[in-house]
Amino acid sequence: MKKITILLAEDHTIVREGFRKMLEFEDDLQVVGEAQDGRQAVALVTKLRPAVVLMDIAMPLLNGLEATRQVLKAVPATKVLILSAHSDDAYIKSATESGAVGFLLKQTSAHDVCRAIREVQKGKTFFSPSISKRLDRLNPPSPSRAALLKKKAAQLTSREMEVLQLRSEERRVGKECRSR
Repeated sequence: MKKITILLAEDHTIVREGFRKMLEFEDDLQVVGEAQDGRQAVALVTKLRPAVVLMDIAMPLLNGLEATRQVLKAVPATKVLILSAHSDDAYIKSATESGAVGFLLKQTSAHDVCRAIREVQKGKTFFSPSISKRLDRLNPPSPSRAALLKKKAAQLTSREMEVLQLRSEERRVGKECRSR
């Protein structure tokens, strides 16, 4: 049986280790790599070409949304499942606009995480059960609005988005240092 290869992209070591241990119990799933930031995730996907990436949104150096865009540009066959502690509609919408095929809350059961990996590998989408119930409320944009959003997103290049995030993190760290 061919195993579904998985890359874990999560900046918290204990969470990453927990996912790895959980997935080791599944005969058809194999973790082939782990990344602790978005840049490392993109590099490892390019090198390892996993079938599925479990991608945290909030990571240093390159957030999960921009890392998803870059992963899919480099290896379009890879499926990205976003992981987040936040279930705001805006996060879900941003994740799907980035190309993610699923959105899992970190509170999701181990059974649902494994099921999500299998589903997206088959070409389907998967959202945490609590999110699935709300998805009907998210109105898909009209064709003209979709074109406008795509044009707006295209105004900044991937590199410009990366620089913007780095500047933002730099300012946040500077404020933390000044407040001590």
